[in-house]
Formats: sequence, C-alpha cells, structure tokens
Amino acid sequence: MNVQDVKIGILSVLASVAPELEAELLVPDRPLRRQVDLDSMDWLNFLVGLHQTFGVDIPEADYARLVTLDDIERYLFARLDRPQS
Repeated sequence: MNVQDVKIGILSVLASVAPELEAELLVPDRPLRRQVDLDSMDWLNFLVGLHQTFGVDIPEADYARLVTLDDIERYLFARLDRPQS
C-alpha cells in the first residue's frame, strides 16, 4: 500500500462519517475536525473506521496526535504492514 492508497482510504472512511464532505476543499495541514465539523462521536466513528479499514490499532493515547489529514496519513502509513525496502 502506498501513500496515495492511504490517502484514498482515509477520505473514504471520512466520507462514510461525513457524507456531505467535499474532499477537494480539504487542506491537508489544517485541523480536520474543524474543516469537516465533526463532533466527538463522529470523530470516534472516523477513528474506528480507520482501524477497520487499515487494520491499524489506534490507542486513545494517540488521538491527540491525529489532528490534520497529513498527521493521520503519516501515522497510518508508518504503522501499516508493508515489505521493507
């Protein structure tokens, strides 16, 4: 799985939580919850969806690190099982 696959997966999960989402308007380095207006329950559903989609455990202690799309992408990509080069 490459970075683009991760980004597509993130946006897919986000769209399932916020169907009104206009992904092309998202700014990758700005706080995601503010851009999409996600309440705490939506945010939790989003994180659970990421876990289900990518098979990556996201401990509650890491939630505060996942602020922007860029943060989430780096976090997931670093934890995905992939062949080492």
